[in-house]
Amino acid sequence: MSAYQDFLAEKTHLGGDFGFDPLWMPDFLFDFQRSIIEWSLRKGRAAIFADCGLGKTPMQLVWAENVARHERKPVLILTPLAVSAQTLREAGKFSIEAGRSADGTPHPNITITNYERLCHFNPKDFAGVVCDESSILKNYDGATKAIVTEFMRTLPYRLLCTATASPNDYTELGTSSEALGYMGHMDMLGYFFRNEQNTIKPVIYRHRGQSFQRLEERAKWRFKYHAEQPFWRWVCSWARALRRPSDLGYPDDGFDLPPLIEQQTVIDCERPMDGKLFVLPAVGLREQREERRITITERCEAVAAKVAHDQPALVWCHLNQEGDLLEKLIPGAVQVKGSQSDEEKEERLLAFANGEARVLVTKPRIGGFGLNLQHCAHITFFPSHSYEQYYQGIRRCWRFGQTRPVVVDLITTEGELEVLKNLQRKAAAADRMFSELVAHMNDELHLRSDNPYTQQERIPPWL
Repeated sequence: MSAYQDFLAEKTHLGGDFGFDPLWMPDFLFDFQRSIIEWSLRKGRAAIFADCGLGKTPMQLVWAENVARHERKPVLILTPLAVSAQTLREAGKFSIEAGRSADGTPHPNITITNYERLCHFNPKDFAGVVCDESSILKNYDGATKAIVTEFMRTLPYRLLCTATASPNDYTELGTSSEALGYMGHMDMLGYFFRNEQNTIKPVIYRHRGQSFQRLEERAKWRFKYHAEQPFWRWVCSWARALRRPSDLGYPDDGFDLPPLIEQQTVIDCERPMDGKLFVLPAVGLREQREERRITITERCEAVAAKVAHDQPALVWCHLNQEGDLLEKLIPGAVQVKGSQSDEEKEERLLAFANGEARVLVTKPRIGGFGLNLQHCAHITFFPSHSYEQYYQGIRRCWRFGQTRPVVVDLITTEGELEVLKNLQRKAAAADRMFSELVAHMNDELHLRSDNPYTQQERIPPWL
């Protein structure tokens, strides 16, 4: 009978337990944080999908401290640019021994570095690794995802932390599973999903030595018949998701968000696009981009008029021309852009986070992840089709712990109104994902991965 149960266990895709019981649980943790840390330490390889402001930084620091004590070997924490300084400050606040490293030299207990510096480190020097803002892994073909996954592959203890594990596409959860050492991304697709082409791998086209994937291939994965519930149960076997403490059955005292005030300003495009005699609304992605370039001056002037002269403001842009013009138009603005060195970017980001710079102008892909900017309550945004960039950009300021209403000024053109509708659609998809995770997580807390039998099997006398 035990052999048959072992056979069934091999067929069940549920994450196992590879960790240990906690060695140290400090008093500064909330009850829901303590519960998540205890679970993730017993798992050994786990993911925490918690909303902004729920304390992922202290949770990952306590997790790393326990692993370092248990294995008597350092733990590496990977963070986005400038977030390592905030993580180090949080470690000092909670009296946890940690240090930053940029050249690959490990500190005795916890080592903190940026993703950009990972190439200097050797995984053999560490017992575990924490990926802060681990949504950086969501791109299956991404270079950073490949580097981080390979680095984590041989480490016994792994923790992923992010608020946007899969912004609006469930299949992106496979990259998190692969990094943790569970089911691979392509294996997950083949086990739980099917696409309309009835193939496992997407169609790849090659041109002049480069690979291209048709955009319409990406969103055509569908759950197999009766596979949706097993999929969410599988995810909940290695991940915990919560938008508020009550998702885990704890009170929400102290975790209330202030109002979010979204104001929309539509800029008229007064110049016709190239090749056209009249001004017409943009249709399609190409025309939307052209209209965005045509209206750079008008849109940036509208942003400058919205930014107060005596209050902090976070100004998001997407084009270099936008950033340069905004820096000139807004008094006291500091820009962070791609051409700057990592050291200069970090210095300017921290200057704004510490209140030394009044206005920050940058792109979401540069400064939109991990930073705690609760001192600011005014954001301006040029909408794009990336829901994750919008969500993370807003959540730098609108997060648990913010005491003032947060005002978001959306500056767009008439042709980009469809972009806002697309963002709303993606927001609904992301909300459904979190709702499914929370619901199945609560069920999984009461489920067992095995099925003990109470009756002894009887062998017929004629055998």
